[in-house]
Amino acid sequence: MTNRIFIGIATLLLATAGLWAADSGFTVDRTPSGGVDVKIDGKPFASYVVDQANKPYLWPVYGPTGKAMTRAYPMQTVEGETHDHPHHRGINFGHENINDGVETWAEKASFDDMLKKPKTEEAGRKHLAMLGSIKHREYTEVKAEGDHAVIAEICDYLDPHGKRLLSEERRMTFRVIGDTRVIDFDQDLIASDGPVTLGDAKDAGLSIRVPSSMAVDAKKGGHIINSNGLEDANAWGKSADWCDYNGPVDGEHLGIAFFDHPSSYRHPTNWHVRTYGLFTANPFGSKGLSLDKNAPAKPTQIAAGERLKLRHRFVFHRGDEKSAKIAEAYEAYAKEAR
Repeated sequence: MTNRIFIGIATLLLATAGLWAADSGFTVDRTPSGGVDVKIDGKPFASYVVDQANKPYLWPVYGPTGKAMTRAYPMQTVEGETHDHPHHRGINFGHENINDGVETWAEKASFDDMLKKPKTEEAGRKHLAMLGSIKHREYTEVKAEGDHAVIAEICDYLDPHGKRLLSEERRMTFRVIGDTRVIDFDQDLIASDGPVTLGDAKDAGLSIRVPSSMAVDAKKGGHIINSNGLEDANAWGKSADWCDYNGPVDGEHLGIAFFDHPSSYRHPTNWHVRTYGLFTANPFGSKGLSLDKNAPAKPTQIAAGERLKLRHRFVFHRGDEKSAKIAEAYEAYAKEAR
């Protein structure tokens, strides 16, 4: 009995302290198409896909109860899901205006409707002509070490003709923290081929497309709230340390907290978070995320050979942001050296 009491107290102290905890261990497996599958305790956590679009992305991603925490479309057609914005693939990064117009946010399918209509066909073709890509070059690390897994890679940003504009060092770390699943998404954008200009744009940054049932517009109980207390549509375009999107997913109330680290570019970031389900940390949009038509544009310049640092964390949790203690979790994250 004494041993049982000791074990119970130790377990409670670990949980209270917010220390890393995992029932078993992580594994990583290369896929035939060049991607990586991450599992925890033999169950799927996330898959990294590098060959299905003009940029790599994480999909699917599963939360702490095993439910999918990213919309399936356009990778799969699921009854009841919304089918807008085919470029909103799982978790991905993109920018609509690199070096005077090169586009990596959208993809070819994004302009299909424009090309079908006479009034918008010409505009659609112009967009397609500027469509670039983020190309996976190589993995620098793929490993699992018990309590975490890592996927690290180098990407090249290419213009429509295949010319490299910049490169990126990307590192994704997967963990279980208490009752949550966590992905750290660390990026260094490198002006490897000369100076880079990232335009002041609305559609730019690191994104996750939440499950359709969780979207506020689904009117099933979905909710957006940021660290400053702004809610739902009022959170769009506003800067904050963190933002949380929570709501029903397959019979459970689950959430996605999205953190912006103090060391990340233009912290606290602006949030391009939409009531229909798009959830983006966008430090590149100032005028692009403002309702003030007279707001000044603030493009981002990266000098040749220099780096721009982006540091973010996704926390997949049960319940809402209060029950999941997201504010406390952010404070712990903010103290980490990133």
